[in-house]
Amino acid sequence: MDGMHAAPRVAVVEDEETIREGICAALRRDGYDADAFEDGRAAWDALERRLPDLAVLDIGVPRMDGLELCRRLRARSERLPIIFVTSRDEEIDRILGLEIGADDYLCKPFSMRELMARVKVLLRRASHIGAVREPADEIVAVGELCIDPVKLTATWKGTPVPLTVTELLLLQALAIRPGAVLTRDQLMDGGYPDKTTVSDRTIDSHVKRIRRKFTAVDAGFDAIESVYGAGYRYHAR
Repeated sequence: MDGMHAAPRVAVVEDEETIREGICAALRRDGYDADAFEDGRAAWDALERRLPDLAVLDIGVPRMDGLELCRRLRARSERLPIIFVTSRDEEIDRILGLEIGADDYLCKPFSMRELMARVKVLLRRASHIGAVREPADEIVAVGELCIDPVKLTATWKGTPVPLTVTELLLLQALAIRPGAVLTRDQLMDGGYPDKTTVSDRTIDSHVKRIRRKFTAVDAGFDAIESVYGAGYRYHAR
């Protein structure tokens, strides 16, 4: 439609028909386009050709599980927002999903209102790319680290470091206060500015992935310090 933006396109990969249809109905009510898939292979065959604006993945889908699908999607795009939903009790599945590259997760049963809130948060963050720069959006340069909060890019010693939106916002929250110890709640406020609540383990997993990505660029990277019982601190280098 002329003069109007296309609705964000959300891929829903869920093998339970009732849940799949419920998520898609909620998305459409909120103005999103929803593409539904009941197994990972069908989803990958379609999404490999055209990435969505956001993906909602069940970990336990058949033919290609959500973890493998997440790996493949993340290899295609570091910026694609990904939310896991899972009925599994094992916390390791959720943590592994975050380490692979998901931005958030919800455990079944969950409310559609909560899922829609997280979809809105992640799409809003992703939309910041290319936005007009405001005074609060000045580039953050701390030692060897440089963060552009509008382009959502980070470099270390001039080398780009591929971060998800959530990872970049968490890193920025640490970097703008070098030397200060930030609690996990404070980092949650930085990484989830729309008041979405996640667990401490989710924050820990994101920090672990940030460190791993910087270490891949510089084996000597040690700028993010864990402060036992308190949180994390960024040391300017």
